[in-house]
Amino acid sequence: MVFALIGNQNSGKTTLFNQLTGSSQHVGNFPGVTVEKKEGVLRKNKGASIVDLPGIYSLSPYTSEEVVTRDFLLKGRPDCIINIIDATNIERNLYLTLQLIELEMPMVIALNMMDEVRANGNSIYVDKLSSELGVSVVPISASKNEGVDELAETAIKVARAHKPPQRLDFCSGDVHRAIHSVCHIIEDHAQRINVPVRFAATKLIEGDEPMLSSLELSQNEIDIIGHVVDEMETNLGTDREAALADMRYEYIENLCKTCVKKVNSTTKEQIRSEKIDKVLTSKYFAIPIFLCIMVFGFWLTFGPVGGTLSNLFSLGIEKFTGLLDALLVKADVAPALKSLIIDGICAGVGSVLSFLPTIVVLFFFLSILEDTGYMARIAFVMDKLLRKIGLSGRSFVPMLIGFGCSVPAIMATRTLSSERDRKMTILLTPFISCSAKLPIYAIFTKVFFPDQAVLVMSLLYGGGIVVGIIVANILSRTKFKGKPIPFVMELPSYRFPSFKNVILHMWEKAKDFIVKAFTIIFMATIVIWFLQNFNYKFALVSDTSESMLAAIGKFISPLFAPLGFSSWKSVTALITGLTAKEAVISTFRVLLESAGAFETALRSEFASVASVISFLTFTLLYMPCVATMAAIKRELNSTLKAAEMMVWQTGIAWICAFLVYRVALLFI
Repeated sequence: MVFALIGNQNSGKTTLFNQLTGSSQHVGNFPGVTVEKKEGVLRKNKGASIVDLPGIYSLSPYTSEEVVTRDFLLKGRPDCIINIIDATNIERNLYLTLQLIELEMPMVIALNMMDEVRANGNSIYVDKLSSELGVSVVPISASKNEGVDELAETAIKVARAHKPPQRLDFCSGDVHRAIHSVCHIIEDHAQRINVPVRFAATKLIEGDEPMLSSLELSQNEIDIIGHVVDEMETNLGTDREAALADMRYEYIENLCKTCVKKVNSTTKEQIRSEKIDKVLTSKYFAIPIFLCIMVFGFWLTFGPVGGTLSNLFSLGIEKFTGLLDALLVKADVAPALKSLIIDGICAGVGSVLSFLPTIVVLFFFLSILEDTGYMARIAFVMDKLLRKIGLSGRSFVPMLIGFGCSVPAIMATRTLSSERDRKMTILLTPFISCSAKLPIYAIFTKVFFPDQAVLVMSLLYGGGIVVGIIVANILSRTKFKGKPIPFVMELPSYRFPSFKNVILHMWEKAKDFIVKAFTIIFMATIVIWFLQNFNYKFALVSDTSESMLAAIGKFISPLFAPLGFSSWKSVTALITGLTAKEAVISTFRVLLESAGAFETALRSEFASVASVISFLTFTLLYMPCVATMAAIKRELNSTLKAAEMMVWQTGIAWICAFLVYRVALLFI
C-alpha cells in the first residue's frame, strides 16, 4: 500500500512523516525544505510506504510544488491520502482538504497540534467534523507522538476498505449550477483519463490550462463551458477563481461554526510570536540582530565549542595514525604501500574528518534557528534588500540552505514560481560558502590568523554574499531584466526547537560528511598519492617535483602567478577541490606531510599574508564541486549553460583574488 502525506506548509507534515516512518528526514519551518517527494516505510507495516509530498495550499498548478503533488495524486493513484491539518489554523488548512475530497480517493485527516488547541482553551468536535466532511478524522500531536499510532491504524483500515469520502458536494447557488453544468459536458472525457469528473469541472471553471489540455475537449464544448463560466461571473460579480475560493471558504466558515469552539481567537503562540517579532523583524534592528546572531554562531563553531572539539578529534586521529604506522612498520609492509596508507589515506581522510565536530556544531546552531521559526523571519526581512538586486525574499531560502550544501540549495529553487528568479538564484547560490569549505577556512585561519579566526571567517562568509549581490545587480540589469514576483510567505509561530529534530539534522549532516570523506575524499587521496609518487612512465619517483601531479600543476600555475601564489602544490589543491572542496586540505596534507610538520610546510607555500588572503578569496569564489555542477546542469537542463557558469564564476574568482591581492599588498 502507498500512502500520500499531504498538507499546508508548516502544518507539521515532515514531523509526522518522521514519527510514522522513523525516518531521519530534516524538519524545517520555512518553505523549500521538501522540494521532492520523500518515501519511507510505515513502522510495524513493512508492506506500506508513505510518500511525503511538498507542502502546498491548493491543487492549482501554479508552483512546481503543486505540480509535483498533483501529478503524484492523479497519476500515482495512492491507496490512501493522509491529509495533515494544523488545528490551530483549521479554516485555512481546510481549503486544501476540500480539493482533496474531490479526488474521490480514500482519505484520512490528521488533525495536528491538538495539544496547542487544548492549551488555548479551544476545542474541536472531531466526530461532527468527520461526519460533515465524510472523512475519518484523527486528532494528533505529531511533535509529541500523540495519536500517531491510531492515525496509522485508521489509514490502513480506510485503504484496505477502498473507502472514498462520503461527501463531495460543498457548493451552492450559481457556483453549484456552473459546476454541475460542466460535469455533464465533460463526464465522458474525465472518465477516459481516469480523473474524477467534479475535480475536473472545478479546475476547468478556475481556468486550469493543464486540465483543459488533457481532457481534449471539442471547440464547441469549450465554448459552452466558456458561456457557463461567463454567466456565473456576471451573476456573482466576481472572477472565476474568486468565485470558487469564496464558495469553499463560505462552506468552511459554516462548518467551523458548528465544529470548532474558540474561546480565544488568538493563540498563546501567536501572541508570543507577535511580541518577539516587534524586535526581531523591526525596521531598524532586524538585520543587525541577524548579523549578531550569525557572528555568535561562528564564534561558538570555531571558538570555544567547535574549535576545542576539533582539536581533541585531531589528537585522536593523530594517535590512531601513529599506532597504525607502528603496526605497519612492525609488519614490515612495503614502503610504497605504507606511504599510501599513512601519507595518502590517513593524512587526506583524517585531515577532513578532524573537522566533523566543527560542522556538527554549526548545524546544531542552524537547525535551532530553523526549528524555532526564526529562519522564515529572515527571508521576510531580507525581501526588501533582495528586491533591490532583482530578487524576492523567497530566493533567500535556497541561499540559506547553501550554507550547508549547494546541491539541495539549487534543488530548492524549484519552489520559486518565477523562472527568472529561479535561474538567477541558481547562478548566485554557489557564491554562498558551503560547509565543505569549512576545513579550508579552519586550517588557514589556524595557521595564518590564529588570533583573528572569527573575524576572518565572518569576512569570508560576508565576502561571498557581497560578491553575489554585485553579480546579481549586474545580471538583473543585463541578462535577467525584469522585476521579481511579489513575495508572499507564511510566518510560523515561534516554537521551542524539538531536541529530536535538531539531533536528526545534525546526524544527517554528519552522515553526509562522513560518507563523503570515505568515498570521494578517499578516492581523491589515492589518486593524488599515485600522481604525486609516479611519473608519466609510471616509475616511482623520490622527488615529488618530478611526478605527474607536479607536471600538471606547473603547467597551470602561471595563470595564478598574478594572484600571488603559483606553487604547483597550491594549484593542484585547487584542481582536486573540484571533486569536493574538502579535498583542498586533503591534497595539501598528502603533498606537504613529507616536507615535515604540516603547518610549517603550509606556511612555506605562500610568500606573504597577502597571497594567503588571495588564495582564500579564490577558494571562496571559484567554480563549485562536480556534484553542484551536475545539479545546475539538471536544473537548467543545459550542459552549455552549466559550462558557461563554470567559466564565468572562475573568472570572477580570479578577478576578485587579483584585486584583493593588490590591495592587501598596499596595507600588509
